[in-house]
Amino acid sequence: MKLHKGDTVQVVLGKDKGKSGKITDVSEKGKTVTVDGMNLYKRHIKARSERQKSEIVTRVRPLPVANVALICPKCKKITRVGYKTINKEKVRVCRKCDATI
Repeated sequence: MKLHKGDTVQVVLGKDKGKSGKITDVSEKGKTVTVDGMNLYKRHIKARSERQKSEIVTRVRPLPVANVALICPKCKKITRVGYKTINKEKVRVCRKCDATI
């Protein structure tokens, strides 16, 4: 997976198009990422007992990796991720400014 937890990304497709935020969770299996404050949905929860109240809760749903793009920390532009080997170590690289991420 080219995106990691803590990366700053911008939403490219969907209802939050154009907004940016940090990745809080990455799912390798489903190829999805959870971005803080993006893809929020309301969920109605029914009371399970007399003491508990029914309520509407806002939840964050994961986004597909294809719907987000990485923002380079150096050039502050949307970019794709490349790889280079430096000192026998694989490093992520910005495709636009060639800086390590």
